[in-house]
Amino acid sequence: MPVSGPAADSAAGPGAADFLPLSRAEMEARGWDALDVLLVTGDAYVDHPAFGAALLGRWLEAHGLRVGIVAQPRWDTPTDVARLGRPRLFAGVTAGALDSLLAHYTAFRKRRRDDAYTPGGRAGARPNRAVIVYSGLLRQAFPGLPIVLGGIEASMRRAAHYDFWDDNLRRSVLLDSKADVLVYGMGERAALEIARRLQSDPRTARRPDSAAARELLRGIPGTAWWHGAAARPDAAAAQPLPSYEDIQADPRRLMAATLMIEQQALRHSPALCQSCEGRTVLFAPPPPPLTTAEMDALYALPFQRRPHPAYREPIPAAEMIRFSITSHRGCAGGCSFCALALHQGRQVQSRSAASILAEAAALTRDPAWRGSVTDVGGPTANMWGAVCAGRWETCRRASCLFPELCRRFRLEQTQAIRLLRNLAALPGVKHVRSASGVRHDLALGSVEYVRALVAEFVGGQLKLAPEHSAPRVLRLMRKPDFAVFERFLNLFETECRRSGRELYVVPYLISAFPGCTDEDMRRLAAWLGRRGWSPQQVQCFIPTPGTVASAMFYGGIAEDGAPIFVARSDAARLRQHRLLLNAVKRTGSRRHEQPRPAVAD
Repeated sequence: MPVSGPAADSAAGPGAADFLPLSRAEMEARGWDALDVLLVTGDAYVDHPAFGAALLGRWLEAHGLRVGIVAQPRWDTPTDVARLGRPRLFAGVTAGALDSLLAHYTAFRKRRRDDAYTPGGRAGARPNRAVIVYSGLLRQAFPGLPIVLGGIEASMRRAAHYDFWDDNLRRSVLLDSKADVLVYGMGERAALEIARRLQSDPRTARRPDSAAARELLRGIPGTAWWHGAAARPDAAAAQPLPSYEDIQADPRRLMAATLMIEQQALRHSPALCQSCEGRTVLFAPPPPPLTTAEMDALYALPFQRRPHPAYREPIPAAEMIRFSITSHRGCAGGCSFCALALHQGRQVQSRSAASILAEAAALTRDPAWRGSVTDVGGPTANMWGAVCAGRWETCRRASCLFPELCRRFRLEQTQAIRLLRNLAALPGVKHVRSASGVRHDLALGSVEYVRALVAEFVGGQLKLAPEHSAPRVLRLMRKPDFAVFERFLNLFETECRRSGRELYVVPYLISAFPGCTDEDMRRLAAWLGRRGWSPQQVQCFIPTPGTVASAMFYGGIAEDGAPIFVARSDAARLRQHRLLLNAVKRTGSRRHEQPRPAVAD
């Protein structure tokens, strides 16, 4: 059943003027009779840069636009999405920080009992396939208004994709939602360009119309759009993907489509197009990533770093990240099961040390400050400052780190240690933690980095992601050989003894990955057993939309087209999962995994 959002309709509460408006009263307090842009999100509104609607809303606001937010609206009535009135330019729609199906269901399709992005942690505040539902509500509330999809759900479902929860191929979410434009990836540049085009064109400047907007907004970097059966020049110039019907007829063709989309997302190919039931979806190449100066400006915007005051219950995700700092975005790893590189880009975009220090200094002035920066990082903590010394536009690699570290990949991890030490030296800062996951293959390149992490910046647990031990499975994952993980463990043990600290490695492991057999799981379980480890972070593989690993699962093939074994049924997947969960008794291992029960998904 739908859950109503915060009680933000009647009045602007204390402190609300510092936030983007959630209510008409807050708009009126600013002297606004209408918004320029309305953002509808499946998350609660937390004014923190880790929340997508807040990040994009503040970015648009900084460029002179009046932006309001409707957070977690009811989905059985258009009343909530209409609360702030018809926006002048467009409505943006996002499911929130997670794909809504992933937010709702476990790897075995059981309902999750909580939602960290909702007040009180309650599940059920967003619908399944949220961007489709929210778009429908906006069509009811504001006929003809241009609707723009964005966020991780839209980004990873922008083309025909395998849906694990339906166990079926689905069309582009752009077609199912009947939206006008889809923004994929990190959307600052695309969203701003959409607003500028709608403002400047005489056809749409007064009252944008959906049909006119579709014509006007074609070709913006980082977007997808659609048209009907009639041939158009933009489709003729695009490289065709296997069609929706082609993939339905032969699931192996999803791999070809996914790899082509991946290459485009990593800035290698021109426009793409995909036909589906008489219509064509077109995908413009991505925009250039933000520069360091732009990243610094973005994160210096006036985020309040807390939930909107209309909320009466704590929001777990907000509590967790309130005193964390995002140092960079993008991931050079390109793991086949991960959406990060596809969504944020493979090119690491780092903030300057001065920007990060300024944010930390601002944290110390927060009334709730207790002295600890809980995390400084991004998708991978030790990629801050990484750059490519080659020609990015001609590189064909899906990963800078696999099958081996690219010689053009430049990373000085000692700079990250210098940054952390400078943060720790700030007045009012007692502790600085590096809690994001660390790439152990990169960390091995700097003993000084590992030594400093162990002695100064790990708060008890260090998160690593070996994922598996079987060489064949690791190759399919695009992960380094397991011997690399073992070498890191030896170094970690040495540095723990040197520093006299008792720390633990928390390894992330995946069961039932495409290509993984029961025997592979037994061998991994045996390795854990020999070390007395009881796995704490075990995830049964979920084929999330748009990833290469999902194409492996759906088509039963590796990237090169070779057939692979796939544990496809829930029974087969659960069997592999239990082989790992039951690896050893709860004996634990000092300086490695804490002796806690294993956590199943």
